[in-house]
Amino acid sequence: MTKKRSEYPRPQFQRDNWLNLNGEWNFTFDDENEGMNKRWYKNGLPEESLKIQVPFAYQCEESGIHQTAFHDVVWYERELLVPDEWKGKELYLHFGAIDYRSWVYVNGSLVGFHEGGHTSFSHNVTPYLNESNRNDLVIRIEDPSEDETIPRGKQYWKEQSESIFYTRTTGIWQTVWLEPVDPVHFTSIRWTPDIDNGSIGMELEVSRLSENLKAEVRISFGGKVIIQDLLSLHDTYTKRNIDLRSRFTERSNIHGAGWYWSPEHPNLFDVELVLKDDTSTLDTISSYFGMRKISIENGKILLNNKPYYQKLVLDQGYFPTGLLTAPSDDDLKNDILLAKEMGFNGARKHQKVEDPRFFYHADKLGFLVWGEMANAAEYSEQAAGRLTREWIEAIKRDYSHPSLIVWVPLNESWGISRVERDAQQQAHSQAMYHLTKSLDTTRPVLSNEGWEHTQSDICGIHNYQSSTEMEKAYETTESAISTEPANRAIYARGFSYQKEPIMITEYGGIAYKVSAAGWGYSSVESGEELIEEYRNVTEALMKSSVVQGFCYTQLTDVEQEINGLLTYDRKPKCELYKIKSINDQR
Repeated sequence: MTKKRSEYPRPQFQRDNWLNLNGEWNFTFDDENEGMNKRWYKNGLPEESLKIQVPFAYQCEESGIHQTAFHDVVWYERELLVPDEWKGKELYLHFGAIDYRSWVYVNGSLVGFHEGGHTSFSHNVTPYLNESNRNDLVIRIEDPSEDETIPRGKQYWKEQSESIFYTRTTGIWQTVWLEPVDPVHFTSIRWTPDIDNGSIGMELEVSRLSENLKAEVRISFGGKVIIQDLLSLHDTYTKRNIDLRSRFTERSNIHGAGWYWSPEHPNLFDVELVLKDDTSTLDTISSYFGMRKISIENGKILLNNKPYYQKLVLDQGYFPTGLLTAPSDDDLKNDILLAKEMGFNGARKHQKVEDPRFFYHADKLGFLVWGEMANAAEYSEQAAGRLTREWIEAIKRDYSHPSLIVWVPLNESWGISRVERDAQQQAHSQAMYHLTKSLDTTRPVLSNEGWEHTQSDICGIHNYQSSTEMEKAYETTESAISTEPANRAIYARGFSYQKEPIMITEYGGIAYKVSAAGWGYSSVESGEELIEEYRNVTEALMKSSVVQGFCYTQLTDVEQEINGLLTYDRKPKCELYKIKSINDQR
């Protein structure tokens, strides 16, 4: 079988020398939790173990197993063959994402533990490798199926999907890879654009210092090197602001798009970073960034200091044969292309911390993205801690993507169902808002998307009413914030509207059944009716001088929820150019 997901998984921090570990692994369920007693981590999995295709969860078709029953403990195993030319290097084992808790063993020894189902992590496996180059890699994973305090997003805690909840993802669901590095190597890079001063902020970290350590930075635009600097490193952390605009007006957007990034002009700068000492090159990283600013002034959202109307589509990132895992890199890219074909300039990634490859394609193609955390269903102090730790990891991982313009830590009071009145849950909402602002000062943050906001930079409202009701609701600011769609107040008790931009961040949800049975918030009987209903409800929002943008529900059908403009397998339900003609009116 051809290995799937063979592309480099971390495109803003890319090395040429790496080993993709996707493909066939040994796999077994451990419903009795006996693997620890039998020391599977030392002795290997049972002979009757199954085969699974990584990085696909056992619940999906692509895995080769395709079972959806609850199995809270699973094990993976494969041989780890280390190339001879990697001798003397430190070897890091990287995981794009494992849902939910993982214990990683190499040759029977515990290498490391990670908790959190949506974020990336790495382990240095060098001390655990043997001399023969042939090593045994075993991973034990726990994913408590019925625990509603785990940040799980749309993964259902019951065996059969229903309503707005879908099949679970257990175990490895993003790429696994091995990478050799020198003991002295780059560990992170972070980019912060500052278009007002025409500069890019660069933050470098290295694993350790050595004598006469230097970092060479080459920045190119349009294939031409525009910056080449050599920095002497005297600390493991280095920060520099690099002037890009210089004295060239055409590099700004005063008289045109200039060198800035936007959906219409997705300009990117390519970067090569070389770490060296007096005698050798120690590490080389390829990266990129975009010069982009998102800001708020006088109740409007600005992109690169100019008002920008957001026409977003809700994208849940599910695939019929892969669930949370896109079967191919092109599947991620094509979702963006289909959305742009319909005239949308961005997406709200809903209840999923998306694969970094999606952000890469959004950066390259010019597509705005709202980054949203997968929430728990119920609140507890433990749930608050789980959400917080994983959210910090998500922000750190995705900070440098120019396409990512808004952070959404909480959605529709999920996991904080009593936030309208409960002081503790309000404090958690506030804490997530301020925590996010403390980690990223450059992007707006919504405290609780949809309704019952505490403090937020944007007033995001979810409203599935008819076009007539929508037009009336958003005639004035007062009517907008006093409506209670789904019988939920827009602001939690003790909080009020503070002149934030108002956006309708879920609406529509029009179901049109092509082949699968299911439900939506309203329904039509044909593609022509779908276009007409989309026109009615969207034009009602476009007429409003109050509404600063929208997010339509949704891009595709997902399992039993059939309110997509595309079917689950990405077939158009109507003529897409007609959707575009409606969106292009604004």
